[in-house]
Amino acid sequence: MLKGAVFHVGDIVTMKKNHPCGSNRWEILRTGMDFGIKCCGCGHFVMISRSRFEKAVKTVESLPCEIPEENQ
Repeated sequence: MLKGAVFHVGDIVTMKKNHPCGSNRWEILRTGMDFGIKCCGCGHFVMISRSRFEKAVKTVESLPCEIPEENQ
């Protein structure tokens, strides 16, 4: 877990485990008690609790997420 990390909508985070599509990068779309995140590999959207999200994050980036056009 990243101690004292501040998360913003639009941030890209790297998770500790890979998504089944093979990507471990996610874009934050919603913050609060729950986080809404979108996979940068396939575009899958997931809602996850804050505590679970904070434990799963490895690093925070601020690069834009590029999703292949066939998955949009």
